[in-house]
Amino acid sequence: MVHISFFLDFFLVGFSEHPGLERTLFVVVSISYLLTLVGNTLIILLSVLDPRLHSPMYFFLSNLSFLDLCFTTSCVPQMLVHLWAPRKTISFLGCSVQLFIFLFLGTTECVLLTVMAFDGYVAVCQPLHYATIIHPRLCRQLASVAWVMGLVQSVVQIPPTLCLPFCPHQQIDDFVCEVPSLIQLSCGDTTYNEIQLAVSSVIFLVMPLTLILISYGAIAQAVLRINSAIAWRKALGTCSSHLIVVTLFYSLVIAVYLQPKNPYAQKRGKFFGLFYAVGTPLLNPLVYTLRNKEVKRALRRLLGKDKDSREN
Repeated sequence: MVHISFFLDFFLVGFSEHPGLERTLFVVVSISYLLTLVGNTLIILLSVLDPRLHSPMYFFLSNLSFLDLCFTTSCVPQMLVHLWAPRKTISFLGCSVQLFIFLFLGTTECVLLTVMAFDGYVAVCQPLHYATIIHPRLCRQLASVAWVMGLVQSVVQIPPTLCLPFCPHQQIDDFVCEVPSLIQLSCGDTTYNEIQLAVSSVIFLVMPLTLILISYGAIAQAVLRINSAIAWRKALGTCSSHLIVVTLFYSLVIAVYLQPKNPYAQKRGKFFGLFYAVGTPLLNPLVYTLRNKEVKRALRRLLGKDKDSREN
């Protein structure tokens, strides 16, 4: 039997048991959100406006920045309202939209990071054939595949979750609407939903991570065979930023979604989930900007402070 309650209001528990902590988090999240908007918008502008950044790596990076902008905007404004105001409810429709966007973009990021790992693999292991293999048409196709797979995952996963019979207290022990939290809120049989969630986790989390690890295994072998110190540093520079982002992303995803079911782990998982929603979109542009000389040069050119470009 299908249960769809369009007139439900869910109560997002979040950190409501710690009012003092909520005020502190409001300030921290507000500053982080503003920096996220500036950082990711700047990367997109640099990738579009600077001809020297018209390459596959920065095409994928601009996709990642656009994704992070959408991802953080889908949850942070509502999170800020709930951190400040006493009313912490979200309508069924609002929860459904947030759930769709959150799952759509989270899945897309998993696939997109795998695509970026493949780009790094070809750049390091097949440098002479890089331009032939990673051509603009393939870049557009790979990016499209990432977005479409995220969309398909949401379309498949969300309807069975929203059709669950939810408990009368309607309290979601989280600060955003997510599939695991809604399954936990159900008072009915969730076997099908849990199996579906496990299968999708293998397809969209474990498999991409495995492909990324295989790519970096091949990259590590290629780097160890390089005799030139300059080429060795260039190879590391190509992949180090992406490797940091992947490590951060998957560490938080594992901490949030693969935690044991006990009260302590659940409270700790909220902080990991908060950092996943707010911290990763903030740190991604910082990692790529601070560790990437080309991006820093492009920024100086945009601000008119690059002496070499003015002389040329």
